[in-house]
Amino acid sequence: MMGYWFLGACVLEFFLMGYDKRQARRGGRRVAELTLLSLALLGGAAGGVMGMYAFRHKTRHWYFRWGLPAMLALHIGLLWFRWEYGIAPL
Repeated sequence: MMGYWFLGACVLEFFLMGYDKRQARRGGRRVAELTLLSLALLGGAAGGVMGMYAFRHKTRHWYFRWGLPAMLALHIGLLWFRWEYGIAPL
């Protein structure tokens, strides 16, 4: 169940990064950085990292450049811990 949550959050985060980049180029309404970081913390860090480099977006902000990979490492560790110790089905 938790794996599906991470998958959904990753896909959403990836598309939000692309949408925000598109809006930035067009001068439209942007996605708040707090929204992007919050979704990444809640499980979408992998999608955020992929989106950051696929769209070349937010790569100059240190809190994205270092924060998203740190959150990704945290999520991988959490999933590994749950898998290793059989706490709950993924």
